[in-house]
Amino acid sequence: MSQSVSNYLKCGYKALSLLNKPCLQLTQLYQIHSHLIVSGSISDPFAAGKLISQLVSFDHTHAYAVFCRLPHKSTYLWNTVLRSFVENKDSNNALSVYKMMMSSGFLPNNYTFSFVFRGCIDIGDVGFGLLCHAQVIKLGWECYDFVQNGLIHFYVSCDLMRCARMLFDVSLNRDVVTWTAVLNGYVKCGDVGSAKKLFDEMPERNAVSWSVMVNGYVKVGCFKEALEIFNEMQRSGVRPNHAGIVGALSACGSLGALDQGKWIHAYVDRSKMELDTVLGTALIDMYAKCGSVEAACRVFEDMPRRDVYAFTSLISGLSNHGDSVMAVELLKRMGDEGIKPNEVTFICILSACARVGLVDEGLRVFESMNDVYGIKPEVEHYGCLVDLLGRAGLLEQAKDVVRDMPMEPDIYVLGALLNACRVHGDADLGNEMVEGLVSRSLDHSGVHVLLSNIYASANQWDRVERVRKGMVEKDVKKVPGCSLIEVDGVVVEFIAGNRYHVLMEDIELLWIQSDIHLKSHSFDSDILLI
Repeated sequence: MSQSVSNYLKCGYKALSLLNKPCLQLTQLYQIHSHLIVSGSISDPFAAGKLISQLVSFDHTHAYAVFCRLPHKSTYLWNTVLRSFVENKDSNNALSVYKMMMSSGFLPNNYTFSFVFRGCIDIGDVGFGLLCHAQVIKLGWECYDFVQNGLIHFYVSCDLMRCARMLFDVSLNRDVVTWTAVLNGYVKCGDVGSAKKLFDEMPERNAVSWSVMVNGYVKVGCFKEALEIFNEMQRSGVRPNHAGIVGALSACGSLGALDQGKWIHAYVDRSKMELDTVLGTALIDMYAKCGSVEAACRVFEDMPRRDVYAFTSLISGLSNHGDSVMAVELLKRMGDEGIKPNEVTFICILSACARVGLVDEGLRVFESMNDVYGIKPEVEHYGCLVDLLGRAGLLEQAKDVVRDMPMEPDIYVLGALLNACRVHGDADLGNEMVEGLVSRSLDHSGVHVLLSNIYASANQWDRVERVRKGMVEKDVKKVPGCSLIEVDGVVVEFIAGNRYHVLMEDIELLWIQSDIHLKSHSFDSDILLI
């Protein structure tokens, strides 16, 4: 062996040994690559595999270029490249690599399919995923855990729960991750009943599976059940994770369960959980919905970093509780902190302006949406603008807005104008609005009730009677009103017309006493109760 050949080999061995060292930098990997080329060691599948495995962490396109030039490839190398594309969210190229692998005569193994199904999930390619499932069966890999779990996750992500459940039922090695994947699939589809049944059958539950159930109930509006599951999780000794905390706070806000919300906040502080933007926004939303705006403001100021969702949540809370001036000031503060408002932010700001009659400010905000922030107003924003003008008594301007809208007005836009007609007693315009709603088949019970109230305010009782008869003829059902109140940590729901509450007699007695007290001080209690 010549001295030069010996030196090349030594160079190659040294370069290969360097690949085993941790914390290599990209420039060092480029140098090692050069040494492997010079020494000829790059043709060794083991050396090439080590190099590509290191390169994919830094530059997966360069790793792929190295791979393409290799004279000898292996299934391990194909899998390494596949994984790099999937992990770098380049799943289209990942699936292309898989097709090349098959056409080159290399058979995939169980690890290959775990990457392929992840790629199908990322780009939502159901057809190719079904094709790969057929290949799994043909090649005999369907009994392997990696493949089964990958298939179940694929079908769950594509909302094909029947297929996912069939695979789940025949799976022999189901771990908590598999159970939770199917559980999450049911929740995504809104089938909380099936999710709860599966949850009750789980041999092992972790914080993730508990959180899936909490958020599942929140998603379908079963807030009391969400808190019951959250409390049961704590009794079982499982520490709630970030997602579970956020879901429980959302349930507390929707129920007005301030005491439980405060307890969860205290738990967050005791556990030293990071007050990130998601958790901070959930706390702001909870406190605002429960009427504790000062606490919402404190959480907002305590957040180390605030995003558009945190700002929007506090703006909404301030608006709903009458502090519209501060809500508008928060929009200016967003600009100072370099945060761009979104569509929902402007809905909250416009609503805040409408509540206190800030017409000029509201018009300025509406115009700034497109002119300053490049956000095209949608039908919801026009609804807020109509509400702003209507509440201020500017009915003709509000009507002009509806007429000149670039899109078809919906029930919220026309309903806002109809409500303004009720407030300002314009029965003729109100009737015109209702006719427009009827022609669009948008005349739900609330529309008829509003029109009836408009006629009643104008003492047009014959028209009131016609509206009521029309509701009966059309079989329009009025949804009964309901309210929630928290007493000693327990949330109680009241529904209009339902007299079955155990303390109903005491409640009625209290109302009668309040009515007598108000009348004795020359207050018209009927007006106040409205």
